[in-house]
This record gives sequence, C-alpha cells and structure tokens, in this order.
Amino acid sequence: MRRKLTIPPRKRRFYNKSLERALNILCSFDFDKQEQTLTELSKLQQLPKSTTHRLVSTLLDYDFLQYDPESQRYSLGLRVFGLGSVANNSLFLKRMASPFLTELHAKLNKTVALAVLRDEEIVYIDKREDWRNPVRSTEMGRHRAAHFGMFGQLLMAYLSEEEVDRILGKSPLIAYTRKSITDKTEFKLRLRMIRKQGYVIDDGQVFDGVTGIAAPIRDSTGAVVGGVGVSLITAAEDKAGVKRIIKELVQTTEAIAGHLTSQTMGGASRSA
Repeated sequence: MRRKLTIPPRKRRFYNKSLERALNILCSFDFDKQEQTLTELSKLQQLPKSTTHRLVSTLLDYDFLQYDPESQRYSLGLRVFGLGSVANNSLFLKRMASPFLTELHAKLNKTVALAVLRDEEIVYIDKREDWRNPVRSTEMGRHRAAHFGMFGQLLMAYLSEEEVDRILGKSPLIAYTRKSITDKTEFKLRLRMIRKQGYVIDDGQVFDGVTGIAAPIRDSTGAVVGGVGVSLITAAEDKAGVKRIIKELVQTTEAIAGHLTSQTMGGASRSA
C-alpha cells in the first residue's frame, strides 16, 4: 500500500516542496512495488521526468536509492535499510517485548510476532520464525488493512464502535479464504466475543490451513497498545495443543504488560 505524505496546514511553517517530493518518492516503494522505472516514478508523483530525474539523482548520491542499469529500475538503497534498522531497534514496545517473544518462540517452536495498530493499519514490528514449523505469514514491517488477520480482529476489538464503523467504511472486509468474515454485523459480533474472552483464534480466515492465535498487550493505563500472535499449521495441533498455546501466549502478554508498567513507572519516578 503506497501512501503519500500529507502535512496539516498548521505544520507547514517551514515547508520544503523539494524535500516533500523526495520523501514521496521514497514512500512510493513498498513490498508490492520494490522496483520502479523513472517513467513510473514520474507518473506516480505527477512530476515532469526532468524534475523526477534530478530528485532520484540526489537520492542515489546519498544511497537512499540504488539503480540497476540493466533493468533501468530504481529500488531503495542501503541508507534506508540502515535507518530502518535504527528505527526498528528504537521502538519502545519492540525493545520491551523482544526477550518475551524469544522465550515464547523457544517454548512453542512456532512463528511468533508482535504487531500494532497505527494510522488505521496493522504493522508487524517484530517476528520470530521457526524452520521446523514453517507457515505462511506476513513479513515484518509490512502494513496491512486494520481488519486483516488475527491482529486486525484482535486490535479492532478494543476500538470504539464509532472507530470500527469508520475503518470498515473506508476499508471494507475482504474474502481472503472461504472462512473469511465479510459481513459487517457478523464481524462486529466477533470483535465483541474477542474482547470478552481476551484473545482471538483465526482459523484459516486469511491463509488456508494456517491458524493464528493472538492476545493483547496493555500499558500501565490498561489501554491496548499492541498484540502478540502465534501462527501455526492448523493440522499440526489438536485442541489440547491449542489450549496450551493460548495459556503460554496470554502469560507472555501479561508479562510484557507488567514489564511495560514497571519501566513506565520507573521512568516517571526518575524524572519526578
């Protein structure tokens, strides 16, 4: 999903048009559009080819883009990778949850992931995969629709009804498999059930033959700030196995929540 930068008028005091154009070029690359020609970039940004060429040339000089002469296509450069790694490591929730994800992964031998809801999209910010139980799942860093998969249902379950209606109005439910929920009323009932039981089981609603189980992480105020999920091949676990996963998962999210609270309160007392 390619997004264009939008800046509220009140924040345009020191607005720089060339910088905005360069940033929009960088933001036009994503998992589905990893390479682009100059013509494609020019059309997408609605800029003359000469202007686009000047911008990408500067981005090339600073390694924000790289160019393949054979295919005549541009892609993101190593400088972006480096900055992304720094940003990824600096994410507070990711840093706090990381050792707990590693421990859960070691206990279950399953793919585990950490995700948040940002700007009405699900963003996967950490992940541990298990080569013994490979499953089809979303790549770390990818943005998904707010209602997508186990994390979508989990995190939307803790939004207000008004927020849920607004998101579904902008991004309608999609049938990924025959088990996908596409009816708005049924989906909202599902959210209510998830909120009541405190976790979600997505049994092949996005990927056939793959089950996702996720539970919420709460901060010191009780607000849900993210979720941890486990992905597994549906046929690989019986009911007892699923119950064990739920137990370990909920214990993990509660431990992360406790750690978040202690770190937050500790920081507050040190700054007082």
